Amino acid sequence: MAAIFLIAGAGVYTLSAKNHGSGTPPEMAAPEFQAKEVLVDKSERTLRLLRDGTTLGEYSVSLGGNPLGHKERQGDRRTPEGDYLIDWRNPNSRYHLSLHISYPDAADKTRAAAAGQDPGGDIMIHGLPNGWGFIGRLHLFLDWTDGCIAVTDEEMREIWSRVPDGTPIRIAG
Repeated sequence: MAAIFLIAGAGVYTLSAKNHGSGTPPEMAAPEFQAKEVLVDKSERTLRLLRDGTTLGEYSVSLGGNPLGHKERQGDRRTPEGDYLIDWRNPNSRYHLSLHISYPDAADKTRAAAAGQDPGGDIMIHGLPNGWGFIGRLHLFLDWTDGCIAVTDEEMREIWSRVPDGTPIRIAG
């Protein structure tokens, strides 16, 4: 019985926290401290910020709940693979801040259409669900997103400040 109350309480907490936004985003870092490229290695569960061959930061990540292979369609819970851009940011995300990845590109749309599928979208780098930042690195014990790349809230604030819109991102399997 206690488990039911715990699960129900967590659900109510999540529903109430999700719409509160992420708070004030950090200011952008000085240009010399900003990444010129983001590299995600799905097999190693890492995200690296690079500038002229130098690693500015490296972070452990959680991926989509079905992480093997390239994203093929909406709902497959896969994180895409390939070359994209960080094309916009959302300070009012349901997760602690989020940077949008330009998936699907033209090839992804063509491949999905040929299979009669919707390619999906809204693939982001983001922190933890609003109100759940206290779990920190515990989120790394499983791949839990719908295809996004998740880091801790503290890490997301650092990534947000160091990755300007237009930054290329390579996601390798």
